[in-house]
Amino acid sequence: MLENILKPWPWYVAGPVIGLTIPLLLILGNKTFGISNSMRHFCAAVIPGKVPFFQYDWKKEQWIFFFASGIIIGAFVAVNFLSNGADVDLNPQTIAELKALGVNNFNGLLPSDIFTLSELFSLKGFFFIILGGFLVGFGTRYAGGCTSGHAIMGLSNLQWPSLVATVCFMIGGFLMTHLFFPFIFKLF
Repeated sequence: MLENILKPWPWYVAGPVIGLTIPLLLILGNKTFGISNSMRHFCAAVIPGKVPFFQYDWKKEQWIFFFASGIIIGAFVAVNFLSNGADVDLNPQTIAELKALGVNNFNGLLPSDIFTLSELFSLKGFFFIILGGFLVGFGTRYAGGCTSGHAIMGLSNLQWPSLVATVCFMIGGFLMTHLFFPFIFKLF
């Protein structure tokens, strides 16, 4: 049993598990799936003052704190106790393309040529981590939700704005991966 937990689940198992979570949330609790609003709920709960954006009944959404905590705890347990120690299995073409850009260290979950504390204080790190993080947060707020909320929950509810957001997420991801990332990476 533990052996099955230590290796990645195939799409035909993980997909239905994620897919069945959506109707369970709707049927059992009339809740929608998405993680991006958890930070807003957290800030509304702990920030004193009269910031209008945080003035709402956040207590109706307390369940998201348990959900987000479960993600954090689950990630900690998976990395520290259930990791098989193998490197992330990347497509050889992806590795070749990243090596051509100067990314050479593929140990761990993230390439340390980009995502380390020492890189954070470089121009490249500022650009990819700080500016990139800001743009992800801005885009999430501007789109009214994150990729999981729109692509999993919104599409399953046949919401037109979620279809538009998901298509834009995909186009943005393709453009960043194949056009902007190589260009930006060569600047540094």
